[in-house]
Amino acid sequence: MGAVIALDALLDQRRVWKGQASAAARSSQPTGLAHLDAALPLGGWPDAALSEILLPAPGLGELKLLWPTLARLTQAGQRVVLVAPPYIPYAPAWEKAGVDLRWLQIVDAGDNAPWATEQCLRSGSCAAVLCWLPQADDRSLRRLQVAAETGQSLAFSYRPAAQAINPSPAALRLLLDVGQVQVLKCRGGLPPARPVSLASGH
Repeated sequence: MGAVIALDALLDQRRVWKGQASAAARSSQPTGLAHLDAALPLGGWPDAALSEILLPAPGLGELKLLWPTLARLTQAGQRVVLVAPPYIPYAPAWEKAGVDLRWLQIVDAGDNAPWATEQCLRSGSCAAVLCWLPQADDRSLRRLQVAAETGQSLAFSYRPAAQAINPSPAALRLLLDVGQVQVLKCRGGLPPARPVSLASGH
């Protein structure tokens, strides 16, 4: 008969994998949307990681999904960067959402959006970086994930919904539709089986 080993000792040495996230691993970055926070195993955006937001078409509330987080960060004096947004942000709407525009910067990177996003993330000076990447391969996304970890930043990538069939290194993948979001992949546990309603989610 083999020696008896205490489970606590194995857990402390990280020699046993636990399927569910522990309370200590919960996110320090709530989405600001109560229904979404409740549905995510970590209770918010994954810290220092890449989150993908997949869209069938622009204008489905993709900015409203992030505004509570961006408002919280900028009001705390933390920098938020938008890389290659498809349209010029409408400042009054961002201000109405609570975003402090003094801490918001826009980078017009064109075809260099993946590179510019990576540099912003790696710098460690940005609390969150949002990028719009119609075309991005697995290698580019992996670099963004590593850069987010390096710079301890939140990374958000807007991509076409058609990319949902392709694997991604992102810690969180959301498929946005009108008034709801489907969690395709999430760190810390299994995605919820049903779409999450964004109505009255504050």
